[in-house]
Order: sequence, then structure tokens, then C-alpha cells
Amino acid sequence: MDTRRIRRTSVTLPALNEPGLYLSNVTSLEGGRGRVAEFNYADAELRDLELAETHLMHGRVSGLKTQRTRFDKLRVDSVEFSGCDLSSLQWADSKVSRAVFRDCKLMGAVLEDVTLDNVLFENCKLDYSTFTRIRAAGSVIFSKCSLRETTFVAADLGSALIEDCDLRLTEFDGGKYSGLDLRGNDLSRIRGLSSLKKIVIDRAQTLQLAEALGAELDVTYGENIPE
Repeated sequence: MDTRRIRRTSVTLPALNEPGLYLSNVTSLEGGRGRVAEFNYADAELRDLELAETHLMHGRVSGLKTQRTRFDKLRVDSVEFSGCDLSSLQWADSKVSRAVFRDCKLMGAVLEDVTLDNVLFENCKLDYSTFTRIRAAGSVIFSKCSLRETTFVAADLGSALIEDCDLRLTEFDGGKYSGLDLRGNDLSRIRGLSSLKKIVIDRAQTLQLAEALGAELDVTYGENIPE
């Protein structure tokens, strides 16, 4: 099995190169009986994409562009998304396992009650998104992603790693983050430090957290007060 490993965190990648597995080209992700398996879906441009109670298994989605996207009760198993632009994405009550999102734009996405198990986000733009009650049931890696002004609300990311990402004004609002690996990031402008108990950082990042705390508390430095 192919894996992606960064330090102690390892994600099992989609099994799309197994002997005997052939991906058929499809023109829609809406399969019969709510199931699409062993598929290749490429270069579609859609005004609306709505998937409800659908199961995507063993496939690739590439170059998909949408103006409005809604996923509800979607099950994703061993699927690779690459070069996709899913505008106004709303994703709820779903489970994603052994999936990769690579070079995708998910800006302003709203994810709620989505369980992630062995999922890799690589070089993705997730700015201004809101992740509510997202749970990392297995390893999750965010690598080289932009998470500017993204908010995690009541998330459970103890099995996650965020590395070499843009975390400017990223906010953590409640949740469980014990074990979250934040090494390899600039933490000086994150928000919600009180939620980040027992995270993993490098010693040098302590000064960055101090800077973030000063900004969050809106402190005034004595040397800046006129005598």
C-alpha cells in the first residue's frame, strides 16, 4: 500500500494501482443505486453539483470545476481529487476514507460533521473555510495548504498533522487537539490558543505562540506608551 508519511504521522493513500483494477471513464458522479465504483471523472465544468447518500469508491476526480457544490451523507473510499475547484462547497454528515485532495481549491468551504480517516490535503487552498465538528478518526495531513482565516469549530484533530501551511488568522474554537502536530508552521498569527492544549510543536515555536497570544489579548506594550 502507498503511504504518505511526515514525521510520526502516516496516511494510507487510495489503492488505485492494484492489479486487475481498471478505472472506467464516467460522465457523472450520480451512479445507479447511489454507488459509483472504479471510475475516472475528468474535466467537467458544472453550475451545480449535488450528491446525497452517494458512495464513491476507487476512483479519480480531476479538473472538476463547479459554481455551487453540496455533499450530504456522502461516503468516499479510496478516491483521489486533483486540480478541482469546488466553489461554495457545503459538505455535511459524511465519511471520507483513504482520500487525497491535491492542488484543489475549496475556498470558503463549509464542512460539518465530516469524519476523516487517512486523508491527505496537499497544496490546497482552503482559505475562509469553516470546519465544524470535523473528526480525525484516522491520520489526517494538511501539507503545503493555505488555511488563511479558516476556522475549526469543536473539531477533533488529535490524529492530524499540519505542516508548511499558511495559518494566518486561522482560528481554533473549542474542540480536541491533544497530539495535533503543528511543527513546521509559523504560528505567530493563529487564534484560539486556549483550545490548543497538548499540541506538538518545536521549542522554537514557543516565541511564535507568545506573539499570537499578545495579539489575541490585544496587549499594549509599555515602551509604546507616551511618558
